[in-house]
Amino acid sequence: MRLHLVDGTFELFRAHFGAPGASSPNGMEVGATRGFLRSLLALLREPGVTHVAVAFDHVIESFRNRLYAGYKTGEGLPPELLTQFPLAEQAAQALGVVVWPMVEFEADDAIATAAARWSDAPGVEQVVICSPDKDLMQCVRGERVVALDRIRRRVTDEAGVVEKFGVSPSSIPDLLALVGDDADGIPGVPRWGAKSAGAVLAHYRSLDAIPDAEGEWGVSVRGAAALAEQLRQHREEVRLYRTLATLRTDVPLAESLDQLQWRGADREALAAFCATTGDERFLERVTTFA
Repeated sequence: MRLHLVDGTFELFRAHFGAPGASSPNGMEVGATRGFLRSLLALLREPGVTHVAVAFDHVIESFRNRLYAGYKTGEGLPPELLTQFPLAEQAAQALGVVVWPMVEFEADDAIATAAARWSDAPGVEQVVICSPDKDLMQCVRGERVVALDRIRRRVTDEAGVVEKFGVSPSSIPDLLALVGDDADGIPGVPRWGAKSAGAVLAHYRSLDAIPDAEGEWGVSVRGAAALAEQLRQHREEVRLYRTLATLRTDVPLAESLDQLQWRGADREALAAFCATTGDERFLERVTTFA
């Protein structure tokens, strides 16, 4: 079997900015939820999709906000998008898919935990992380755990991570710590860019192994003196940034692998949900019910 782990937060964002808006009978914006529901059903219809779970950021803040005040929050996000997170969770549940709504942790942590827990489980041929998010690339392992960009129909295995980022999956948190990640509010280290960080980490793998003095570096990088100086000045901060970028694999997921098998939609719950969102015609698309 292949286990598909869906980044529900990414899917909802994608639907919000890519699907047309729509209003429910009570005037609530539900366009992103409708788009998400159709996307999830399309995945469930694909050959070989049998075991599925969807992870959401039930709230945007997590334990990382206590570690670093500048970490991402929900500030600035469209209110009509934020109000649809609970709706999207209900939609996935009505469709019969296991949902992980994260509060203390993030959706990415749930996905990382599931990938680590079940990648070597009996009967699991492959874990497919349905997201192009660079944070999740640290979970990729050989061809057993891969990332799927559903928009471009592109699968990234471990060789693909190295080709794209210049480093192995295990070094992705170090790369993000050095370069920064605007989406997560991680500033990175001044002067360090993707090319320089990739070259240095390809050699040292971990930022802890990078010598303070550029004269001791075993790799030639343009502007090495300035890079080394900035790294010396920001050693403590960059370690914190790496902690922020490192996904947790100890999220308490209650379900067993068997419980992730999709057996069909909940007809009554889905009908009620579609009535609430004014999308009754969606029921005609669903052919499998539990």
